[in-house]
Amino acid sequence: MKRILSKYPIFFRFVLTLFLFAFALFFSGIIDTPFLKCYFPFTSVILLTLVTWGLFKIDGKSLKCLGLNLSMRNVSFLPLGIFIGAIAFMLAKYCRGLYTGETFEITTSSINYKVLLYSLYTILPTVAVEEFLFRGYAFKKIIEVSNVVIANILFGTLFMLIHILDSEVIQNKGMVIFLLISIPVGHLLFATALLKSKTLFFPIGIHLGNNWATHHLIANYNNGNSIFYIPETVTFETWTPFIIVILIFNATFLIVTYLIWKWSDFHWIKKQKE
Repeated sequence: MKRILSKYPIFFRFVLTLFLFAFALFFSGIIDTPFLKCYFPFTSVILLTLVTWGLFKIDGKSLKCLGLNLSMRNVSFLPLGIFIGAIAFMLAKYCRGLYTGETFEITTSSINYKVLLYSLYTILPTVAVEEFLFRGYAFKKIIEVSNVVIANILFGTLFMLIHILDSEVIQNKGMVIFLLISIPVGHLLFATALLKSKTLFFPIGIHLGNNWATHHLIANYNNGNSIFYIPETVTFETWTPFIIVILIFNATFLIVTYLIWKWSDFHWIKKQKE
């Protein structure tokens, strides 16, 4: 056994990673109760953090490899990411509106700010878990043993399959096509945010901001659960305009990804590094 372990150390490291991640998620599912999840939905995040710490410890490293040490610099990327994620979504919806004719209106009914704030709290653990799984230890390890391109292809594909292989999604061709294009673009955005900022707090923030904005920044209904709403949402009778809208939507996120990739060229970032 020792001979096999010494001959294929990387393979067994990934098997161990997969087993520990699966165990953490399974165990958190046992611990979590509806009452606990309502007030403290972070059990899975805590367990995944411990597993990630242990895996880095085996490598003789620490959570600093993911920028999870609680320095002011690293933590500040969380609110910055939330802002960027929400604005990116808003820009994407605006560009879609330029093509379809859809417009935004401020919610006229009383905005439920409690729902808006509580949603940030409940969405955070979900996106944090996804970031640990798809942009965490395993992602960094694949880069270490191969390169960034292979890591992005592999984890972008896995990230996309997790979203598509859903009983409700798989029956909707339009949703499958949308996710088939959008989820890999989302992975590229989150992965770029991690690699340029060197902290997982940044992609967690962007992911959180984007997911929150989807439901509470711009919605399709004037029900008080969003800041803006679209009074008349366009439906597509043919595939061509639908595909064009998807491409426009994702082009916006690719531009944001490019800007983050060029982050080091920003004057104030250079000054901060000095």
